[in-house]
Amino acid sequence: MVERDRDDAGRARSTRPRDRLGRPLPPGSAGVARIPDDLNLPPQQTLTFAQQLLDDGLAFNAHEVLEAAWKNGPFAERMLWQALAQFAVGLTHIQRGNPKGARTLLDRAVTRLAAYRPEDDRVPYGIDRVGLIAHAESLLATLDAGVEPAADNLKPRLRG
Repeated sequence: MVERDRDDAGRARSTRPRDRLGRPLPPGSAGVARIPDDLNLPPQQTLTFAQQLLDDGLAFNAHEVLEAAWKNGPFAERMLWQALAQFAVGLTHIQRGNPKGARTLLDRAVTRLAAYRPEDDRVPYGIDRVGLIAHAESLLATLDAGVEPAADNLKPRLRG
């Protein structure tokens, strides 16, 4: 049996380098910079960092940043952060040429974004919930038509 990499707490953590799309590379290869497992940024910094990564075509890394916010953020906002992380994973699947996986994750993101209704109807941190839903639905329509979305269409605006 192959021994897996583990973190200090004993959880399985891959230390293998990854390519721009988050796919593992052979040990010793040059990959893109990894997002630290213990990343814990304030919400505005999280969104700024994730947007920069999306703009650079690094949807997998953006997903990791948004996933950290999902796991570390207030319980009341978890569905929102989960939706954003799933949106980024959907983009990653498009980049990897996996339309079925993209559809699944983009559908989940749309469902969670649509269901997220804060008490005062204001989505926190300027997140463009309505625009993101429209963008995801546009990507889904493109995929359903059997067309590969253009790279520029894989850079949604997280904030309005």
